[in-house]
Amino acid sequence: AASGHPGGSLSSLDMLLVAYGLLKHDPENPRMAERDRMVESIGHISPGVYSVLAENGYFSEEDFLIGFRRTGSGFPGHVESIVPGVEWDTGNLGQGLSTAVGMAHAFKIQGRKNRVFCLMGDGEQQKGQITEAIRHAVKYKLDNLTVLIDRNRLQICGSTEEVMPQCMEKLYGGLGFNAVQVKDGHDYQQLYQAMRAAYRNISGVPTVLIVRTVMGKGISFMENKAKYHGSPLPPDMLADALAELGVENDFAHWQDRRKEPVSTETIMPPRADYPEVQPGDPIVYAADEKTDCRSGYGNALLGLAEANNQQGKPPKIVGISCDLEGSVKMGGFHKHSPDAYLELGIQEHHAAGTAGAMSCENLVTFFSTFGSFAVSEVYNQNRLNDFNHSNVKVVATHVGLDVGEDGPTHQCIDYLGLMKNYFRFSVFIPCDPNQTDRIIRYIACAPGNHFVGMGRSKTPTITREDGSVFYDADYVFTPGKADWLRQGGDATIITYGAVTPACIEAWQQLKGMGKSVGVLNMASLLPIDVEAVLEAAEIGPIVTVEDHHIDTGLGASVATILLDKGLAPKMKRLGVRHYGGSGSPADLYKQQGLDGESIAATMQKLIG
Repeated sequence: AASGHPGGSLSSLDMLLVAYGLLKHDPENPRMAERDRMVESIGHISPGVYSVLAENGYFSEEDFLIGFRRTGSGFPGHVESIVPGVEWDTGNLGQGLSTAVGMAHAFKIQGRKNRVFCLMGDGEQQKGQITEAIRHAVKYKLDNLTVLIDRNRLQICGSTEEVMPQCMEKLYGGLGFNAVQVKDGHDYQQLYQAMRAAYRNISGVPTVLIVRTVMGKGISFMENKAKYHGSPLPPDMLADALAELGVENDFAHWQDRRKEPVSTETIMPPRADYPEVQPGDPIVYAADEKTDCRSGYGNALLGLAEANNQQGKPPKIVGISCDLEGSVKMGGFHKHSPDAYLELGIQEHHAAGTAGAMSCENLVTFFSTFGSFAVSEVYNQNRLNDFNHSNVKVVATHVGLDVGEDGPTHQCIDYLGLMKNYFRFSVFIPCDPNQTDRIIRYIACAPGNHFVGMGRSKTPTITREDGSVFYDADYVFTPGKADWLRQGGDATIITYGAVTPACIEAWQQLKGMGKSVGVLNMASLLPIDVEAVLEAAEIGPIVTVEDHHIDTGLGASVATILLDKGLAPKMKRLGVRHYGGSGSPADLYKQQGLDGESIAATMQKLIG
């Protein structure tokens, strides 16, 4: 392939061979429910991983060598779960331990006997997220987890001690792991004895094996040289290496074979398992009842637990939060299902990663914290979950200027803009507790990644013109379907979330001026209701209103739809134009033209 990572593949090869000889797995049934899990956190050592998997019969050596690092093949440069026997797309370093911890915890919750191994590099131990994962594993006594560290003491820029000094034995051992040194990571007997002891561990303490290895092991001129972390050999040096190994130099043969079309027969489809979930009975908040959407979320989550987490049986619904149980309203769920509630402390990066892994083990996994932490801070972790076709339910409270007095660092105004970059996340923003209730019950029953965001403040119940509850007991949430809260023949306000009441207030003012304006609630932002946008464009001018960065939210989506369709109605976007301040949400909205009076004035000017 003229690219790749031979050094670490050679230093970890013996560990991989012994591990796959010890773990319970079946090449004929790569997703056997009883299988143990091997998570390769050092995903760049794919040559070593694929070689061992081929040796175990998961696929042919021929398919691997012809397809490795070629477009369209089933053998990408970093390990991915499209490869039979690979559990997780690990991407950048420092993420795999969170994945392994999530799997191990899921098995504990479900009372399953599956074991989890996680192969890591020593350089990646510099990542702070790893410490978060270690604490989780120790707190919840995950003795079904074994960490294998390839301690070759080299990384891209040289010695690990020069790049960033560290002591893994003190790091893991000091936080509560059973830390074991393996002096020779190329001695099969030492490896087997250490791995077998860890595999049989039932002490309540997770194990880490710190395995001393040699970068580029087996080829003298490559050994202990950092450059071979990511540098393949040119043909002349390859010939020398193969001669030293005592094997045939068939490079020209494979170079010729790599001109053939790649095979796609080995590519594994995405995981399809998802538990059958009962949505429970919807809650209807009265027309004169004013509460916050996050309380609507908490009540719906409790209802889901009551319907699905039965005493004496493994739970189906689990909840994860980060020192914000009361703020994200998970207290009722925690009280009902204590074993299914994970308090992970102020460790959002790990929490997001482990939530994704748990969601792929037949657990409906809700991860909740504030918007700035659930979206902005953990963008990469959500991205890796998206790669992995996870089923995580990210429910973020405290989004937008509605956070108010906490100020701009906590006012998440980029949730939709960031989420648009993913390909497998939906985004739903309810406008009142009734719609929140139905959305939460929907995402619990629907596989896939879903993001639901809401503000902090109490909000009025959305009603029809006659004063009756709009999102009543008969309402069924449908992704990609907007709701006409008010009909109008002159123009349309398109909105969602916390500013919806202000838009209805603007509608009322405009009605008093003799203007017939519709209000379209676009609670489903990904996917978005294209037909409703086109219907609004046929009516006349459009004003989009949102508690979000004006250039990356709903207004941008609506403008793109219109442009793609060749339409150009009069349009004005209202949103957050600069960082908010510390003050009441009402004052912050007024400052940025998102209050009812300002919205009405904007629409009146646009209509003319």
